[in-house]
Amino acid sequence: MKTKFNLENLIRENIKSLKPYSSARDEYKDATTSEMIFLDANENPFENGVNRYPDPQQGSVKELLSKIKNIATENILLGNGSDEVLDLIFRAFCEPNQDNIITLPPTYGMYAVLANINAIENRAVLLTEEFQPKVGPILEEVDKNSKILFLCSPNNPSGNSFTEEIIENLLTKFNGLVVIDEAYIDFSKQISWLEKLAQFPNLIITQTLSKAYGLAGIRLGVCYASEEIIKILNRIKPPYNVNALTQQKAIERLSKIAVVENEVSEIIQQRTLVLKALKAISCVQLIYPTDCNFVLVQVDNATMRYEQLTRKGIVVRNRTTQALCENSLRLTIGTALENQQLIKALTEISL
Repeated sequence: MKTKFNLENLIRENIKSLKPYSSARDEYKDATTSEMIFLDANENPFENGVNRYPDPQQGSVKELLSKIKNIATENILLGNGSDEVLDLIFRAFCEPNQDNIITLPPTYGMYAVLANINAIENRAVLLTEEFQPKVGPILEEVDKNSKILFLCSPNNPSGNSFTEEIIENLLTKFNGLVVIDEAYIDFSKQISWLEKLAQFPNLIITQTLSKAYGLAGIRLGVCYASEEIIKILNRIKPPYNVNALTQQKAIERLSKIAVVENEVSEIIQQRTLVLKALKAISCVQLIYPTDCNFVLVQVDNATMRYEQLTRKGIVVRNRTTQALCENSLRLTIGTALENQQLIKALTEISL
């Protein structure tokens, strides 16, 4: 029988007793009041646009995300890319050289890298041949030190989404934290698990502005979780982890959500055209289903085809070394012209 989820049992003891750093902008929050003279943070007083420290809680960005996602700001944490968000989760809940996490290869490689950095055992359970989680084998790997289960859905590099039934089964039966990485959710027909965030106290959802929002260069990751989890992560995050220029650019983009939606729609349309064209290319042996802005294809010789495409000026990702991805290339959906050039190049090297 499943025991009741208790967040307090997952928090590292040193984090429970940690007194977080209080920055100048934490202590006086209304930093936008223009008539105030700020002599509290040892800043350079000469105005150049970035001489002041940024909002440590990124209030304006969170307000926009709150309206777009219909999620309270208290349930949002922002990080310097999703990788910082993931690292904070490790550092808050995983005791080095004692705890373990569970990952499901093939999947996003940073979960394993962060486990190594934080001295956490990574228990890998392969997905099925259809790239779906194996609930039984996953739960067999669980012990009292299993703190986090990572589910990348839609999954990178396979491109598919995990079924709702499987994810809900794992959320219900796993007593640790379940992190659903939704970096590619905007390209999927699947509904985000944000819709069910309140139903599962052990659920953490990560998203990013790097993909659909076209802001990979500013490095802004988003974490959605219960208010209790967000408070713990805020306790250990660096005081000014999201810089002023990143916040400014994010606000500009989030204020034009219709533009983002149009771009996503165009990428999905182009994805349909690329998938259709790939069927006529002889070196492509299998096209995997995708809910992402990329498609994984199995070819006759991935390394050779990768090198041939590179010589034609097209860089794709060779995923042949990943579990279940032998002789596979990952193709990002580009502009209409870029996609046409990709198909032309694939056709030429297949002759």
